[in-house]
Amino acid sequence: MQWVRSALIFLLLAVTVIPVASILVIASFVAPYRVTYFWIGRPWLQFSIATIRWVGGVDCRLTGYQNLLDAAAGNRVIICSKHQSTFETFFFPSVMTNPIAYVYKKELNLVPFFGWAIGRLHMVPIDRSAKGDAWQRVARIGARLMDQGKWIIMFPEATRAPRGEQLLYKSGAARLALETGAVIVPVAAATGRCWPRASWTFVPGTVDVSVGPALRAMKDESAVEFMGRVEAWIEAEMRLIDAEAYAS
Repeated sequence: MQWVRSALIFLLLAVTVIPVASILVIASFVAPYRVTYFWIGRPWLQFSIATIRWVGGVDCRLTGYQNLLDAAAGNRVIICSKHQSTFETFFFPSVMTNPIAYVYKKELNLVPFFGWAIGRLHMVPIDRSAKGDAWQRVARIGARLMDQGKWIIMFPEATRAPRGEQLLYKSGAARLALETGAVIVPVAAATGRCWPRASWTFVPGTVDVSVGPALRAMKDESAVEFMGRVEAWIEAEMRLIDAEAYAS
């Protein structure tokens, strides 16, 4: 009967996102940003995670969060996370004490209600058709948002990876860190265990999310080399928190 539970979760999210997103979009034109983020957007994400927990039987174990808090003391912060599921995109802003900003495809802004709300939350949309100009815009907006206290979140594999697999890590986050002087906080997220990629069914259990120590670019280190160190930590940690997925 897990498909019934899963269908109920998606029904609850679909029904609630319409009024919440509508209120958020309207409020964003008259209320301070922190009001729309912490009083409207974040509570809905917390509701979503709670629904997945209580209805779908999916719990989450977060370790190493203090590493992120330590990194944020006096630093611009970029979070680089493994991306296996939609779960982490809901989970991160629901638990992080600072407002976060995703680097995301601009096309998401066209998604009714959910995308409209994202577009009003001061994040970092990428227009991939703009090529070089798009990168300069990301760097400019990213630096400004980090100076406002936001944590930038990027998924270096650029898409959801199947559980137990490793995709090509792109160096955009490292490049942004080099240009802005930010530190990178690596995150291993074994969320595909309970919300598989491209699946509408939740699998009861516990997902593990592990936050690593901040990494800073070394002298004369290239973006590719820097991202190599980030990748090494994430993938090594993934094999610890979800060993069975990498057993073969």
